[in-house]
Amino acid sequence: MKTSVVTIHQAKTHLSRLIKRASSGEDVIIARGLKPVARLVPIGETKGKRTPGSLKGKLVVAQEFFDALPQAELSAWDSH
Repeated sequence: MKTSVVTIHQAKTHLSRLIKRASSGEDVIIARGLKPVARLVPIGETKGKRTPGSLKGKLVVAQEFFDALPQAELSAWDSH
């Protein structure tokens, strides 16, 4: 895998090109002077669309989840 080191100024000037190179697998490092400070990496493949209701019947929420919190717990929240 190829690695490129560019300055912040070069990154600002050629951002579109650098994004294209990074998305094709090149390791793009952005440096402030001689010190590397960031790496440009592709996000990767996006997974399928979210489908509302796709987990229906697959998750169980216990009844205790809906019970009132103990007074000690509620008091801890009030102190913030």
